[in-house]
Amino acid sequence: MSDSGTSLETFAREKLTELDASALRRRLRPTIRTAGALAERDGRRLISFSCNDYLGLANDPRVIAAAQAATARYGAGAGGSRLVTGNHPLLAALEERLARHKGKEAALVFGSGYLANLGITPALVGPRDLVLADALSHSCLWAGARVSGAEVVRFRHNDLADLRRLLDRHRPARRRALILTERVFSMDGDRAPLPEILALAEDFDAWTLVDDAHGLGVVEPGARAPLEMGTLSKSLGSYGGYVCASRAVVDLLTSRARSFVYTTGLPPASAAAALAALEILEAEPERAARPLVLARRLTARLGLPEAESAVVPILVGAAEGALALSAALEARGFLVVAIRPPTVPAGTARLRIALSAAHSEAQVDALAEAVRDLRA
Repeated sequence: MSDSGTSLETFAREKLTELDASALRRRLRPTIRTAGALAERDGRRLISFSCNDYLGLANDPRVIAAAQAATARYGAGAGGSRLVTGNHPLLAALEERLARHKGKEAALVFGSGYLANLGITPALVGPRDLVLADALSHSCLWAGARVSGAEVVRFRHNDLADLRRLLDRHRPARRRALILTERVFSMDGDRAPLPEILALAEDFDAWTLVDDAHGLGVVEPGARAPLEMGTLSKSLGSYGGYVCASRAVVDLLTSRARSFVYTTGLPPASAAAALAALEILEAEPERAARPLVLARRLTARLGLPEAESAVVPILVGAAEGALALSAALEARGFLVVAIRPPTVPAGTARLRIALSAAHSEAQVDALAEAVRDLRA
C-alpha cells in the first residue's frame, strides 16, 4: 500500500477506535420489514417501533400494486435529470396532488428530503442574507443553510423570545431573511409554535420554511408556511422529497435548486406509490388519526408528557445506556433503536419510539410494560 493509502487507513482506524470508545460507532444491520409493523433481524421477528412508516402504507397492497404497475409500464429508473429526460408525467401528477393537499399553487419533487433541504435554502438566500434556524432543526436544514453562504444564526428550540431578539439584532443589516423550523421535530416529537413564528416572520419581512417530514398525514392541520417541505418516505411509504409553495417560487427552484437540477428524477414506481398513498391518506382520516392516539396511549402508560406527534422519546442520557436498553428490548421482541450523538445533543441519547397506524393497542401496551420493567 502506498504512503497515502497507509495514512488514510491509519486515520480511519484511529477514528473508529475513538467512536468505539464513546459508543458512537454506527453499524449497518440487515432488516426486512413486513406488514403489521413487523421486522426481521438475525432470523428473529420483532415488533418494530423504529420505522417512520407512520400510516403503515409502505406495505399496503394498494401502494405496492401502484408501484408494480408503474414499473411494469415505465421501467425501473427515470433515466436522467428531470430537466433532461427524467420528468415523468407521474411526477407532475404527484406535484399537483401534493400542492392541492397543502393548499399551495405548486410543488416540486426532489430525489429525497435531504436533497430538498440542501437545495431550497441556497436557491433563495445568499451571502448578503440571514438564515435563522431552530437549534434542533434536522441536519439537512443546517446543511442547506451553510451551503447558501448566508449568515446562519441558531435560535433556542421553540423559543419565540429568542427568535424575536435575534431578528431585532441581525435582520436590519441583511437583504433577505429565512426562518427554518420543523412542524414535528424528528427526535423529540414536539411541535413548533408555527402561528407565532409566522407572525414574527411577517413583522420582520422574513420567509419561513417548515420541514413537515414527520407531520404529513399525522398532525397537519393548522398554519401553513410560505415554504412547506416534506418527504414521501414516511407517512406516504415511498421515497423522495418535495416542497410546496407559490408557482413563482417553484418555478425559481426548478432553475436554481442545484440538488434538483443535477440529480436523476425519481423512479416511476416511487411517484406512483406516493400518489396512491396520498389518496389513501385523504380518503381514510381514521388511519391518519391513529398514530397520535397510540402515541398518547403509550405516554399515558409510561407517565410521560402527552405526546404531540407519533414520535415518543425515552431519554436515557449516556450512549452506552441507550444501547443497553435497546438491546434489552430487542431480547424481548421489540425493535427500538438507540439514537446517539451527533444525531441528538451530547448527554441526551435516547430511544426514539415511532408509532404507526399498523400497531395494535396490545403491541403498544406490551412495549410500555417492557420499558417499565427494564427501567424499574
